[in-house]
Amino acid sequence: MRWFASMGAVLIAGALAGGDAASAATPGPTSEAPRQLADKEATPSVDIELILAVDVSYSMDMDELAVQREGYAQAIVSKEFLQALKTGPNGKISITYFEWAASNDQKIIIPWRVIDGPESADAVANDILKTPIRRASRTSISGAIYFAMPLFDEDPYRGLRRVIDISGDGPNNNGAPITPARDEALSRGIVINGLPIMVKEPSYSTMDIDNLDWYYEDCVIGGPGSFVVPIKDREKFKEAIRTKLIQEVASRTPAHPVVRVAEKEPRVSCMIGEKIWQDRWGR
Repeated sequence: MRWFASMGAVLIAGALAGGDAASAATPGPTSEAPRQLADKEATPSVDIELILAVDVSYSMDMDELAVQREGYAQAIVSKEFLQALKTGPNGKISITYFEWAASNDQKIIIPWRVIDGPESADAVANDILKTPIRRASRTSISGAIYFAMPLFDEDPYRGLRRVIDISGDGPNNNGAPITPARDEALSRGIVINGLPIMVKEPSYSTMDIDNLDWYYEDCVIGGPGSFVVPIKDREKFKEAIRTKLIQEVASRTPAHPVVRVAEKEPRVSCMIGEKIWQDRWGR
């Protein structure tokens, strides 16, 4: 394995963590930007444009956050993931990774990058691991979706598919309601998959709910082939992340696919998180 990072060092850096951005040149009259944009839309150059949207709300403890980071990094460099890359017509994907909490709290960890083999996978995995871990308040899945959608316009590569991959351990309780955000993404041809994290018993203090996987299935995911991979065992955290990424990259049908969006009334209220918050805090 070519990459290595100490999660202990990352945790320390995260605890200690609390330039000027380069200005983009304005295209002149002879700029090739319009032609390049047209070329991007006309000729897909990657098999999937994949956004990893990762929950870092306070309901996630530091150990879970560390395991989550390791899980994504290890999945990206795994033999199975690299083999899945080869199944597409282009043999490569573009990927960006951001962390989210409240509706106005999203932080890009990995800007758009191409993964086309072991070296590029190693580089992305290393950058994921070396970034200090942080936690933040509230849970806004809708905020994550609204933040993610325009990121596709910033991707210099055009994919055959566009997917938002959302992980989280609780329902939406901040910002806009979840279903309009989901529906807007679906209207743009974006697929949303989910990784509901259910490794702890539901707790009043952390605003967890029973059947978070049902909530994700009925309120969060959507689009052709969309699916959830619930994590119900801490020991299988990394395995679940790897399984989901492989299915997304290879466009495989999950062994037990669940696609229930708009089929019938949700089994769990899509406003359950907002209701819990209002009942507790009165706002």
